[in-house]
Amino acid sequence: MTATFAALRKSRRVSQLELSLRTGVSQRHLSCIETGRSRAGRETLVALLDALGATLEERNQALLAAGYAPAHAERALDVPEMAPVRAALEQLIHANGAAPALVLDGEYNVVMANAGLARLLALLGLPAEQLLAQPLNLLRVVFAPGGLRALCVDEAWLCNEMWARATREAQHLPRLRALLDELRPTLQPWTAVETGGQLPVLAFRLRAADGRVLSLFSTITSFGTPLDITLASLKVEHLFPADEDTRRALA
Repeated sequence: MTATFAALRKSRRVSQLELSLRTGVSQRHLSCIETGRSRAGRETLVALLDALGATLEERNQALLAAGYAPAHAERALDVPEMAPVRAALEQLIHANGAAPALVLDGEYNVVMANAGLARLLALLGLPAEQLLAQPLNLLRVVFAPGGLRALCVDEAWLCNEMWARATREAQHLPRLRALLDELRPTLQPWTAVETGGQLPVLAFRLRAADGRVLSLFSTITSFGTPLDITLASLKVEHLFPADEDTRRALA
């Protein structure tokens, strides 16, 4: 428990004094907890984890390290009790006229996709049916040598944005951190570039197989109050057309 909790506090760049002020737990008691001279009660530990903004996975790890039962389950998306969640995701990405959309887990594995994404892949000259029929990891597809980033007009900018976002998320997701460590040696350094005139969202342009340039922007939807580790990591990404030509191409 001591190493787990101390590492979590330091990763949030929160001092013992600041955490003491946030929670009302004395700094001396916090020090004793971190050095193993004292054992935090479950309620106290949960309050400390709340104050640190710990993820569900980090909460479970800290509780287990302290000898308590974990507070949150990690259910597979295909188990019966997750059926309402699957139905909600299906409704979200398969709504009539839905933009290209995919559901990603915490490691950027594609767990669901819609017909709009298949249309987009086909416009890019990619074997959509073959790609979506197999386990697909978005980071591998984009960043692997010869990956999809080569189809992006603003390749350097988009790569920097995607890698930075994944790196921020990986601070609290060990499996994602391991994937980034695996991919990092194969990457070429990018020179950050400005893309003037873009929308105030993650906007990018892709080269279609027929030479057209498709302009899109990305939105992310997540579960606001998840009580399950799997749900906490899921995100739904929609790719909306940013101009009329792209809208017609995707129709």
